Amino acid sequence: MRGIHVGTAAGIPIKLHWTFLIVLPLFAAAIGWDIGLLAEVVSELPGDDVDPGALEGEYQPWLLGLVAAVGLFVGVFLHELGHSLVALRYGYEIESITLWLLGGLANFTEMPRDWRHEFAISVMGPIVSVGVGVACYLGFLLTPAGADAPRFVLGYLAVLNVVLAGFNMLPAFPMDGGRVLRALLARSRSHAKATQQAAEVGKLFAFFLGLVGLFSANIILVILAFFIYIAASSEAQQTVMSAAFEGVTVADIMTERDRLDVVAPDVSLAALVDRMLEERHTGYPVVDNGDFVGMITLGDVQDVDPVEREAFTVGDVMAEDIVTTSPETEAMDALRTLQEHDIGRLPVVEDGELVGLVSRTDLMTAFNILRTRNVDRVAPDADDVTAGPGQEAGSPLERTGRR
Repeated sequence: MRGIHVGTAAGIPIKLHWTFLIVLPLFAAAIGWDIGLLAEVVSELPGDDVDPGALEGEYQPWLLGLVAAVGLFVGVFLHELGHSLVALRYGYEIESITLWLLGGLANFTEMPRDWRHEFAISVMGPIVSVGVGVACYLGFLLTPAGADAPRFVLGYLAVLNVVLAGFNMLPAFPMDGGRVLRALLARSRSHAKATQQAAEVGKLFAFFLGLVGLFSANIILVILAFFIYIAASSEAQQTVMSAAFEGVTVADIMTERDRLDVVAPDVSLAALVDRMLEERHTGYPVVDNGDFVGMITLGDVQDVDPVEREAFTVGDVMAEDIVTTSPETEAMDALRTLQEHDIGRLPVVEDGELVGLVSRTDLMTAFNILRTRNVDRVAPDADDVTAGPGQEAGSPLERTGRR
């Protein structure tokens, strides 16, 4: 998730998504608007009451609302930092921590597959939130009885952090509780199967949460339900694909060089258009003396006036800054690259030479073959992909006889 870089913590970039800049003043306004009611809730905590009248004024409710909202997001950040520090301890890389519309996200470059790691990482966030809540409550107790404004903020943050910790531990994958559920399920079944089952629980929870939001006219609950449902579905699909592609490289899937149609950089655009019509292709790798030098598509040709296409060559208009991959790249990494750059195909280059091309279609075809082979158990875990008696170890596609 993209955002504005605002600093680092433990070497992890901290970002603010643009939605955070909208939700922060909305939270502040909501707190300021209901400050009297919230003061009564805080007064239910053991300790001296907070006088709602002392919080009134022309600007004070909104200022306290802003302070409380900022404090709430500081708690959310510490929650995500708790996840991240445990993940770093286990050797996982964290791309960033991003604060956004619905709270915070710690962006992992790789999700843990060891259930022990996932359990420890997942529970640490709520533990930190409870710790922040306890610290705020101690501050609430130690603040003199007459200081109603700071006591309100501390009491409010004590309640909210504990409530958020409890809410996060609901078994709604991919929330923390859902990840804990997946970790526990993965003790006795494959990671992919555990993910599917946890995701189904998460989607069911999202459905009921959405109904509650609709009947109570709470737009935040509806948005949260939608996010949980989409995120659960997406991660379940990604996990199943990762398991299916275990041990599969780009070399197992790509269309090899001798089966590719390529074009030289000195070919005129007019000749290229004729070739596109004849071969029904809209894009070609550009190869010069065996070296891959770029890509050209129908869109590149259309940018040139038809009367000038005889004078221009492929080398004049081709795209040279091309994202490529190597034969040894894992298939799932290639798919992520295609998704990140929103492109349909990747040239496969080795030592500067074009050795093949891999497309989304190639990857999806391979996935369907692997999924069919493993239909009873969804997909193997890494530990399951081993050679049996009388078999030679190799890629899953080699064992299906594809190559």
